[in-house]
Amino acid sequence: MKAVATTAGALALLALAGSAQAIDGGVDVGRDYTNLHLGLGTDSPGFALSGDWLRSDHDGNVESLGLGYNVAIGDVFLSPGAKVMSTNPTDSKDGYAVAVGAGVKVPVTHMFNVFGEYYYSPDAFSSHIDNYQEASGGVSFQPISLVDVRVGYKYMTMNGKDGRKDNVIADGPYVGASVHF
Repeated sequence: MKAVATTAGALALLALAGSAQAIDGGVDVGRDYTNLHLGLGTDSPGFALSGDWLRSDHDGNVESLGLGYNVAIGDVFLSPGAKVMSTNPTDSKDGYAVAVGAGVKVPVTHMFNVFGEYYYSPDAFSSHIDNYQEASGGVSFQPISLVDVRVGYKYMTMNGKDGRKDNVIADGPYVGASVHF
């Protein structure tokens, strides 16, 4: 049933993101975590669809499917959105969370950007966790339009519910790269 709901949600979000023009995929590697990312329309104004799989070496993993709306205000790119996540903490029950948040990308030069994002899910929008928080920020370098190299810091936590352990999925610097089509 969970697979059917996830597939139906993904198809609905893909239909909404029909105006998207570009596909990107990448990987970010931190000291104790790895994040794989796939996006549709994340670099252009309008609807954007994204998917992530983040695995911690010690505290579990999180899979997410996100829908956002990108707004260009001059050169600044604002991206409010929501994510539906499957949470798989190491020391607790598997569950889900629905997080809302936003991202921002500010160009510093033609090739360098500063970026950041924050997402939050309270107890009411999650199961088996008290709350979920995700924050990241950093600098990206795009020497050509097809390649993006990033250095940043990522923090992702699932706070335990009913006396269960908190799981810090990511907390530290990372390096990453993406390819854009």
